[in-house]
Amino acid sequence: MAGGGPPFELSCTHEGLDALVRAIRAEQDGKQLRKELAKGMRDALKPAAVQAKSGIMAMGSTGPGTAPALRSAIAKKIRPEVKLGGNWSGARIKAFKTRNVRGFANAPKRTNRARGWRHLTYGREPWVQQHGKTLWFDHAMEGDTNVYTQAVHEAMENMARRIASRAG
Repeated sequence: MAGGGPPFELSCTHEGLDALVRAIRAEQDGKQLRKELAKGMRDALKPAAVQAKSGIMAMGSTGPGTAPALRSAIAKKIRPEVKLGGNWSGARIKAFKTRNVRGFANAPKRTNRARGWRHLTYGREPWVQQHGKTLWFDHAMEGDTNVYTQAVHEAMENMARRIASRAG
């Protein structure tokens, strides 16, 4: 490479991530490098996932406690997600659906919403409106997003330097 620079331009955008993924694919051990990049990005987001989990666990509970615990079921489904290539590339914290928990697959989404959700009382009429802890997911990482964004960018830059050192 002329000038000894990396074989691609890295910027803190989706285009920069796409360029990094293309450069990794060009390497002989690209599959392993891709796994390492994804792991580094997930590790950078783990503290944010912990904050989101503590956000749902702080939601009040007044139920009898016989059914599966809703808050802990939601907390188990919160994890960092990294995709490299395809329709969407990037890193995020995601609260996955809670299947098989009281028939309430959309629990993370519904408990986060200000207007709450409706359900039957003990499986029969009347329908009741229930409210969770409003915006528990959104407010959990508020103020720290720059820290996590920077950590993900550092993981990307470390991989870019590693690939650039091979080329030069």
